[in-house]
Amino acid sequence: MKAYKNHTSVAALMNRSNVDTDQIIPKQFLKKVERTGFGIHLFHDWRFLDDGSENPKFELNKPAFKGAKILVAGDNFGCGSSREHAPWAIEDFGFNTIISTSYADIFYSNCFKNGILPIRVSKAELAALMAEIEANEGIKFTVDLPAQTVTTPGGIVINIEVDPFRKQSLIEGADDISWTLKHEAKITEFEAKNKQQFPWLWTEAS
Repeated sequence: MKAYKNHTSVAALMNRSNVDTDQIIPKQFLKKVERTGFGIHLFHDWRFLDDGSENPKFELNKPAFKGAKILVAGDNFGCGSSREHAPWAIEDFGFNTIISTSYADIFYSNCFKNGILPIRVSKAELAALMAEIEANEGIKFTVDLPAQTVTTPGGIVINIEVDPFRKQSLIEGADDISWTLKHEAKITEFEAKNKQQFPWLWTEAS
């Protein structure tokens, strides 16, 4: 997992509520088991026309939003099925931060496990952020994870709440496997004792 770094990035606006995981990554693209390569299919049914060309009416296709790392979206982002492919697609496309008022619980958890910072803000704060983007598409927000702030050119400063363990995991780029391997010596010690106490559990089948 990539370590999350503080950044100043274009903030792309998707003023839609209840964006579900089937729109984030449609089911026909869930055939791969590796985490990479899903970005091209992000919001496929909205991004592309039937002939495969980009839909000029879809907001994320606006030139002003190209290269954005921050996605500002409406309420209840990531609802629907629990597919982890959704954050895979978001991260692979280039976003590492989402700002919304609320998220589906499983999607929210999966974001942290895949190097994405999902930020919760109040409805008033979200409205202010959206208004600033609408007034000047292509503006950049600054996200400082250690300080837990989001700052905008218009002078908005939002203090964000992040669970300390999840915050540290993002900063270190440490997923569940990485945290487990930090205890490799203790795991090895336990296995050695377990082999002595219960040798039959470690006998390979003939």
